[in-house]
Amino acid sequence: MTGTIQKWGNSLALRIPKAVAQQIQIQEGDPVTLKVGVSGLTVKAIPKRIELDDLLLQVTPENLHAASDWGADCGREVLQP
Repeated sequence: MTGTIQKWGNSLALRIPKAVAQQIQIQEGDPVTLKVGVSGLTVKAIPKRIELDDLLLQVTPENLHAASDWGADCGREVLQP
């Protein structure tokens, strides 16, 4: 598959086909790394950092699991007097 280089202000932009963007799971605004090597230019998506708050926002009463009984406390979780 091919992309297209286009002028964007004083810079150039790489136009990525939708199918490629979906395949590598990137969307508008996502950061990428650009690496120039002997064989040309490599563009890689920077892995998204998942934040705990974002995960907790997805918890609903429908997908919330009940508490599990793991038995009596033992080890370091036992409070020492």
